Amino acid sequence: MATSDLDADALAAELSLTVAGEVRFDDGSRALYATDASNYRQVPIGVVVPKSIDDVIATIAACRRHGAPVVSRGGGTSLAGQCCNVAVVMDLSKYLNRILELNPDAKTARVEPGCVLDDLREAAEQHHLTFAPDPATHTHNTLGGMIGNNSCGIHALMGGKTVDNIIELDVLLYDGTRLTVGRTDAVEFERIVAEGGRRADIYTRLKALADQQADRIRRRYPKIPRRVSGYNLDELLPENGFNVARALVGSEGTCAVVLAALVQLVDSPPARSLLALGYPDVFSAGDHVPEVLAHQPIGLEGLDDRLVMDMDAISLHPEKVELLPEGGGWLLAEFGGNDQHEADAAAKACMDALRQSDNPPAMKLFSDAKTQKKVWKVRESGLGATAHVPDKKNTWPGWEDAAVPPDKVGAYLRDLRRLLDQYGYGCDLYGHFGQGCIHTRIDFDLETEAGIQTFHAFLHEAADLVVSYGGSLSGEHGDGQARAEFLPKMFGEELVQAFRDFKSIWDPDGKMNPGKIVDAYPPTENLRLAGFQPVQPLTHFRYPKDKGQFSQVVLRCVGVGNCRQQHGQTMCPSYRVTREEKHCTRGRARLLFETLRGEVITDRWQSEAMKESLDLCLACKGCKGDCPVKVDMATYKSEFMAHYYQHKRRPRQAYAFGWIDRWAALAAYAPEPVNWLAQAPGISALIKTVAGVSSQRRLPRFAPETFRHWFKHRAPGNAGKPAVMLWPDTFNNHFHPATAKAAVMVLEAAGFQVQVPERQICCGRPLYDFGMLDQARRQLRRILADLRPAIDSGMPVVGLEPACVAVFRDELVNLFPEDEMAQRLSRQACFFSEFLMKEAPDFPFPKLARKALLHGHCHQKALAGLEHEQAMLDRLGLDWQDLDSGCCGMAGSFGFETDKAELSAQIGELVLLPAVRNAPPDTLIVADGYSCREQIGQLTARRGLHMAEVILMAMQNGETRNG
Repeated sequence: MATSDLDADALAAELSLTVAGEVRFDDGSRALYATDASNYRQVPIGVVVPKSIDDVIATIAACRRHGAPVVSRGGGTSLAGQCCNVAVVMDLSKYLNRILELNPDAKTARVEPGCVLDDLREAAEQHHLTFAPDPATHTHNTLGGMIGNNSCGIHALMGGKTVDNIIELDVLLYDGTRLTVGRTDAVEFERIVAEGGRRADIYTRLKALADQQADRIRRRYPKIPRRVSGYNLDELLPENGFNVARALVGSEGTCAVVLAALVQLVDSPPARSLLALGYPDVFSAGDHVPEVLAHQPIGLEGLDDRLVMDMDAISLHPEKVELLPEGGGWLLAEFGGNDQHEADAAAKACMDALRQSDNPPAMKLFSDAKTQKKVWKVRESGLGATAHVPDKKNTWPGWEDAAVPPDKVGAYLRDLRRLLDQYGYGCDLYGHFGQGCIHTRIDFDLETEAGIQTFHAFLHEAADLVVSYGGSLSGEHGDGQARAEFLPKMFGEELVQAFRDFKSIWDPDGKMNPGKIVDAYPPTENLRLAGFQPVQPLTHFRYPKDKGQFSQVVLRCVGVGNCRQQHGQTMCPSYRVTREEKHCTRGRARLLFETLRGEVITDRWQSEAMKESLDLCLACKGCKGDCPVKVDMATYKSEFMAHYYQHKRRPRQAYAFGWIDRWAALAAYAPEPVNWLAQAPGISALIKTVAGVSSQRRLPRFAPETFRHWFKHRAPGNAGKPAVMLWPDTFNNHFHPATAKAAVMVLEAAGFQVQVPERQICCGRPLYDFGMLDQARRQLRRILADLRPAIDSGMPVVGLEPACVAVFRDELVNLFPEDEMAQRLSRQACFFSEFLMKEAPDFPFPKLARKALLHGHCHQKALAGLEHEQAMLDRLGLDWQDLDSGCCGMAGSFGFETDKAELSAQIGELVLLPAVRNAPPDTLIVADGYSCREQIGQLTARRGLHMAEVILMAMQNGETRNG
């Protein structure tokens, strides 16, 4: 049955009856899963999110009855198009993600296909074990996906590819057959054949295929560390134990669905040492790979100077780049040991040997884990540094994964650069040099017909080049449809026919991820950008970093999926609770692309699918700080909501919270009566209902006296001293004036004359969440006018509420990129601790002998980081811990809204709230954000403190002063 003849509605109806998980055939879900991290796009028939193995079995059965193709999906980070198809997509990551068993004595683990690699590695590390392959996506990729692609990563040098670490697989075939497969000795093979049935047929035919092709396999399969292209027919040879499980590794879901895997764990060196080597250029670095490999590093990576220059162009990790030794190309060699002395000794032995060479490289040795992590960030930044560089073309995968023998890396890189220059292509070069695998992103033109033809011609020559070196088209990303056309160049037509036979043994109907590896779509078909000529909508924001075009904005996401992490960063808080693709930054970005494309989602700015996805975006800006390509979903949400509500009435909470500055100003005339009404039974419930506030939340109390009133009636201090403009935001003015008072006292003690604006003006932060951008622009215009004298004088503008500073540094210049006053205010706006650390470095802050928990505000982390907060805590002598708490979950009005309060609390309960509750009573809870302190105050018995309050506490109660 052709896919076009399939009755999708009937299939969806049957799946809904037989599957306990989620069945989604709506346009929004289909658009959401139309692509992966590759250049390709194929809109699926529908999506199933199975809750159990029984659901997977039921899904396959229903698809079989209806003749529907199937593709299994894990983290969706594939770079060759393996995860997108006109098929029923099974997302196995949401529910089937458990570690079923971990046996430290046997050094094995049994996992479900959706298990995230780092979850396994963290569990294994408790026993000083690890799963050796660790791709760059290790924080969020799945073991099922790694098995599908035969993934590798930095430490494949230590423990091999995924295929080398698979013991057995539990698999399901399209015909409903379920098998457990692994290594098969002669006795076991005879037993299987004697039992008869489908299993016997499969094993008999596999054996015949291996016997028939054995000589070709031995002759044509490259003997290199990173041969990932093609099916693993070599695992069926007698010398490899007729390992059926390993033969299926790297088959990209074209043969079977992996239901569970028994994997091998290896010893994880407790101590690491990192040696950075600087060479004149990346080619010289490649030449010296064998020299370094002789000293048995557990990881050996390389990168070129173009990557470093691109990092500098986008101001990505400048302090980390400075750690590299002098050079124009680098190798990063990691050594392991049972203790630091042993690891360092291995690295120093390598250094001593290299010093004896004719032209020794520049060398730096890093022993402490913190600095090593910084240096590794440079190598890991390849994607973020190269995808979107100012004044350069966008870059894409397509030839990002070739592998050659490690001793030929230098020569191959020279020839590859010559070929790239011949075609006029630019790119950076980096990768797993120790195993000969080269990564890059190239500025292909994948939009125009001429550009696509040139791209195709380049791929032909690039394939010829890598084959001439005895290499592999793919070193870890797989073939998919990106490289499958060129498999005959590498293996010959006979072996490619054997690949077809191999797939047919498992999947005679050709329904498992069709069009990948064998009988594949050509690399020029299904291109996501081919013919992409969207209308250029008029937008409120100007997007200067995206050429001022929203069509460029929707291309910023490259699909790598960092937003699907559960730890170590802010993004994406809603995804961390729901584990829904539509609630991660990538999912929202993909929906925006489809919205603008207008093919599957046809109602563009009025799309309910897009609206639903963005509704649970907390506008935390976590993606702007954490995403390697700086997708800014908070801004995109504001933009979309502005258009969505252009001809609609906004919900009542938009006016209740968006206009909070107006309501607060009115309440300031009679705060006590307002507070009584807001807390009175019955009346409080009515207010909450009218305002769209959850009944679970308390309405914040207005202060008896605003900060501005207090400031106006106090004697001015420090006349003639350097002036600073303190921004009295709505929340610290009306609800927490003690914070602003503390800030005045601290700033004056530090020797500054504090000023405040002549009149109260809100920065407009609450307006952005509801897309009220016309009003936001007007308020910013008023601010620029009112602050003009301060801006002209160069006076610093210090904000206590990080979200307000973020408006001045981010939204302001995105709305007014060509306004010089806006640019100057953006540069003069400071976070509180940032200002003190920069402008009062010698102030003798008193010490405070206390413990503290630091919860950083999302906007501050995204735009400036927490280095100044951390340095201030050090200056105060506090024993502090920086919580890996991500977003607090309150996010302005988000946590108050009726339909979001529960999710808000769940986000807070991930890390922050339990940590606060478990902290000893005398531990300070430091949180500069009003929302963060409100979340803490509403859902725990503790009170959060602004840094200004902590410093004032030290000034009033400190024991000694710093020198």
